[in-house]
Amino acid sequence: MLSATASGQLTITKHPHGCLMLFPRPEWEKFRERIAALPMQAQWWKRIFLGNAMDVELDATGRVLISPELRQAAGISRDTMLLGMGNHFELWDKATYDEQEARAMQGEMPDVFKDFSF
Repeated sequence: MLSATASGQLTITKHPHGCLMLFPRPEWEKFRERIAALPMQAQWWKRIFLGNAMDVELDATGRVLISPELRQAAGISRDTMLLGMGNHFELWDKATYDEQEARAMQGEMPDVFKDFSF
């Protein structure tokens, strides 16, 4: 539970695929260190991830307020999709997610799945 493991503290930032990444604070610290250590040629990506990061806290009912800037960056207007991605969550505008998922499902599976057992 996020309120216990991260004391209700999250960090939200932009994702290059057009959604937002939501990290429990301890996971954000690990991610931030990895990004900060990248070489100079990754400077713009460092700016995107680190410069757009916003710290938020869960309210008493487990909700967070996402800034208008981050909502606009991800095209979030009304309906959203929240996906658990291991050490973080992705927050998508539902219409954008549905479109991207349909496009992915129409294409070939990446080669990394060729030997993967479902």
